Amino acid sequence: MVDTASAVDRLRALAAERFGEDLSLDLDARAAADLESILGHRSHRTYDGRAVPDDLLRLLFASALSAPSKSDLQQADIVHVTDPAIRARIAGLIPDMYQVREAPTFLVFCGNNRRTRRLGELHGKPFANDHLDAFMNAAVDAGIVLATFIRAAAIVGLGCCPISVIRNHAATVSELLGLPDWVFPLAGLCVGYPAGAGQISPRLPLDVTVHTNRYDETDLDARIESYDRRRAALQPYAQQRYAEEYGEAPFYGWSEDKARQYSKPEREDFGAFIRAKRFNLT
Repeated sequence: MVDTASAVDRLRALAAERFGEDLSLDLDARAAADLESILGHRSHRTYDGRAVPDDLLRLLFASALSAPSKSDLQQADIVHVTDPAIRARIAGLIPDMYQVREAPTFLVFCGNNRRTRRLGELHGKPFANDHLDAFMNAAVDAGIVLATFIRAAAIVGLGCCPISVIRNHAATVSELLGLPDWVFPLAGLCVGYPAGAGQISPRLPLDVTVHTNRYDETDLDARIESYDRRRAALQPYAQQRYAEEYGEAPFYGWSEDKARQYSKPEREDFGAFIRAKRFNLT
């Protein structure tokens, strides 16, 4: 039997580590334990080498694809990359992501608006919503399925690491996986039994990202500065991004890192790729 007080204490400790906030909680042990697995999420980039059983993967696919779907359109697919040659080609595109080569399992989550269009053809109906929202619906569906898979994997003791950088090479990945028009790669996912405990990444405080009635940026700069300091104390960066160009900052926090990251062009061709997939983005 799970001790309720201990479960709630662990949950409060996780909330404090993640958000720097002391939450007042009135939960039973089961609810606290379930939420603990969410607030305690960790990305895992190294694995102990054990293969993930096929039947367990099948269960996780079913769990992920049980996620909410816009209007029950079910516009998400998962490609399980088992061919060593395809895996090696994808890993070669992003050599810094060593986990793509080393993880026991590698998946690619895709948005799929193709089936929805086919339904109209099957039933003699026009596809009257050929605009930006068609892409958005498929992308959001795929993102929800990805997040649900990660959650389900954690429940059974697996660790995951999303690989969004595959969109830097979306056309090549799409060709390797044989993705047709209106189907696109959203993110890769490395999956395996973790080699270590992983690390919690502190998040922006809730008073920055949660709003009541209207969007509010009151004291945003000060709140970001406070977050930078709290995060640096818990999870300092091992090195400074683009130090050869920007130099070594005396204090290097999350906001400086993200400012540097987005100071360089990335995925400039992604819009053209999506249009080549025949999405109308107007």
